[in-house]
Amino acid sequence: MNIPKIIADELNIKVWQVEKTILLIDEGNTIPFISRYRKEHTGSLNDEQLRNLSERLIYLRNLDEKKKQVLATIEEQGKLTDELKSQIEDAMTMVAVEDLYRPYRPKRRTRATIAKEKGLEGLANIIQLQMTKNTIEKEAEAYISEEHEVATVDDALSGALDILAESYADEAEYRTKIRDLTRKKGFLISTAKDKEVKSVYEMYYDFSESIQKLVGYRILAINRGEAEKILTVKIEAPTEEVLRYLEKKIIVNSQHDSAQYIRRAIEDSYDRLIAPSIEREIRNELTEMAEEGAINVFGKNLHQLLMQPPVSGQVVLGWDPAFRTGCKLAVVDATGKVLDTVVIYPTAPQNKIEESKKILKTLIEKYHITLISLGNGTASRESEIVIVDLLREINADVKYVIVNEAGASVYSASKLATEEFPNFDVGQRSAASIARRIQDPLAELVKIDPKSIGVGQYQHDMNQKNLGNALSAVVEDCVNHVGVDLNTASASLLEYVAGINKTLAKNIVAYREENGRFISRKQLLDVPKLGPKAYEQCAGFLRVRNGEEVLDATGVHPESYAATKALMKKLQVGDEELQCGGMKQIRRLIPDTSKMAVELGLGEPTLLDIIKELEKPGRDPREEMQKPILRSDVLEMKDLKEGMVLKGTVRNVIDFGAFVDIGVHQDGLVHISKMTNRYIKHPLEVVSVGDIVDVTVLNVDMDKKRIQLSMIG
Repeated sequence: MNIPKIIADELNIKVWQVEKTILLIDEGNTIPFISRYRKEHTGSLNDEQLRNLSERLIYLRNLDEKKKQVLATIEEQGKLTDELKSQIEDAMTMVAVEDLYRPYRPKRRTRATIAKEKGLEGLANIIQLQMTKNTIEKEAEAYISEEHEVATVDDALSGALDILAESYADEAEYRTKIRDLTRKKGFLISTAKDKEVKSVYEMYYDFSESIQKLVGYRILAINRGEAEKILTVKIEAPTEEVLRYLEKKIIVNSQHDSAQYIRRAIEDSYDRLIAPSIEREIRNELTEMAEEGAINVFGKNLHQLLMQPPVSGQVVLGWDPAFRTGCKLAVVDATGKVLDTVVIYPTAPQNKIEESKKILKTLIEKYHITLISLGNGTASRESEIVIVDLLREINADVKYVIVNEAGASVYSASKLATEEFPNFDVGQRSAASIARRIQDPLAELVKIDPKSIGVGQYQHDMNQKNLGNALSAVVEDCVNHVGVDLNTASASLLEYVAGINKTLAKNIVAYREENGRFISRKQLLDVPKLGPKAYEQCAGFLRVRNGEEVLDATGVHPESYAATKALMKKLQVGDEELQCGGMKQIRRLIPDTSKMAVELGLGEPTLLDIIKELEKPGRDPREEMQKPILRSDVLEMKDLKEGMVLKGTVRNVIDFGAFVDIGVHQDGLVHISKMTNRYIKHPLEVVSVGDIVDVTVLNVDMDKKRIQLSMIG
């Protein structure tokens, strides 16, 4: 199997790109490192292409290994023919290999094996050959045996047909065709176990959809309804067409006495052995397809959320709203340090509004708070009204923003939060997290299990390992794309840097605490267990600001320092210019980058990356993203009117639309059909999490707390 050629064709890239990338992966290089610092080798493949390549490489290598095992097993049995060997070697999926291996796989005792033990294989062969001049019943008489417990003709025929049924079910060609027919012409049917029971699955109580047209979110919803024992689910196959196909393939003489028995064996084979197996396989395929789609959407949403721009330079009051237990507040300075915490009770049942305002005014004046970051959980609406009243009463430029607090409670109860804030209770930790996640979403959200951040759908119903791996890859790509300050990063953030695991992350923090701040990237080699390979992978993504080497504050990799210094000398750019914000016009000084790259002994993609860094050292790519909406007034759901046009923030994107925060606590839904006038397959073609969009109110349902919005002007 030519793995590089297969992957190149699938991903629409060159074979040499795949071959070079495979070499880099096999040498132990990480995807972020390959993507950023080995562009010449890969032809500038991006993170997503590299991860797709890596996944296919793993699958195809496993497939290759499976083929070798299957070939060896069949050869040991002395049953490997040239034709079978060729079929196995040409198979492109695990399912195809399993189909071919099925007749040779060691079996538990089946009806067919029991019949073979009774000596009935000869009768099965006579029926299958369709050539005997005797009637089949006459042939069966010869197989009656007291010794083998075959008492009658019917016993003999029944056993022989069991053997035939199993042989048909094991035929790879038949299974492939039947699977294909079922995929193309079958339907997924779901019905309610009890139609009187009210549930969120009512639209699936009498549901039927072509397998070809099924969309992912419906598959996952039906699966959940089945798991909760509310729905009964089955696949309705084109049974008559399947049986006609099998008869055409197996019966060579429809007039022969054998034909009626073969038809019985075919029906039994399909009903008892083939159909249930194919149904399981197709249900699994549908689930995998739906999960893959949902994980992909979750990953894209998470990427956008993590890449939200930091709201820097502000003293933030984090507000974790609640009713009975009070609202927990944490004041955080511009660097993320917690200055103060307090609990107030402006909401029911205490309703100490004036007392709470007094405390808030004192905090704002004492710490010069400029922004209130309010979590969107329970009592958020009531808290928002108090905040807006307060802002009207004070003479200070203070804004507020509503933050998605998903995962804050998970973080606040975690071991990590306990280590970070040993003297705080869970409420204080949560308030600090809510404040910090507006200051630097990436640095704060990496502390939380990505699955708990709440920007997907049905995340608890899918393969948790696959979801976890995919989301960890997203976090890793985001962290390395932005870069990490070596002297301020937490262990949680450091462990996502290329080449650094949990142990190394903790060792870096311990080294920093013992020896003081890092003054150069080279010091990383003094960190216990951090060797040359890990240093090569991580160094370019770690920033050392105001250190002894000016390039340590940039995304230039240490392996390119000599070439970069030579370039700076040619262009007469000094360290002081980099320290003062870079050389904005440096690109104009290099009319021919390909020629310059040759002079410096670099690849042109690497030179272009170095030029970008010299233009704007240590730039933060998140600055290009839309900033969150900062509010100073409140809008209630009852204030909404049809036709009203508002600005909102996309909170979550799902298969059938997007939820948009328009400042009324309840997010509104923009259905996919109301996003644009052109046809789109998925909402992600139009919007992403964090986008600021203009929406028109279409409908407000106060009873169900639903808001329908449109993005079409």
